[in-house]
Amino acid sequence: MKSEEIEIRTGSSEVVRDLSAECERFLTGSEDGLLHVWVPHATAGLAIIETGAGSDEDLLNALRDLLPADNRWRHRHGSPGHGRDHVLPAVVPPYASIPVLGGRMALGTWQSVCLVDTNTDNTGRRVRLSFLPG
Repeated sequence: MKSEEIEIRTGSSEVVRDLSAECERFLTGSEDGLLHVWVPHATAGLAIIETGAGSDEDLLNALRDLLPADNRWRHRHGSPGHGRDHVLPAVVPPYASIPVLGGRMALGTWQSVCLVDTNTDNTGRRVRLSFLPG
């Protein structure tokens, strides 16, 4: 198995960050197999979603509606409402597996691999890319 950890700067605002270019770079020279993407954090997730046409902001808005940043959460450290960030991975999982054919991700035309991070207290994330040859 080929594996690599990359650092992603997310900044201090909620973000849907496209990781597709990093994934494609990682897969250079690969053939058929499976790409597994893993975020080893308790407050971030991964989504396969269209970006650039408003869907990324729609996802963040939906998460704000579903997981409001208020004081309802029992997990209470960090910024107000930070407990919701710890629930996020139950809704947006911290992993994704993508088929790889001929060294390229077999995504649909508008699909991208994206890091979803609502935790404004953490400005950087580690992402593990692993390739399992077929």
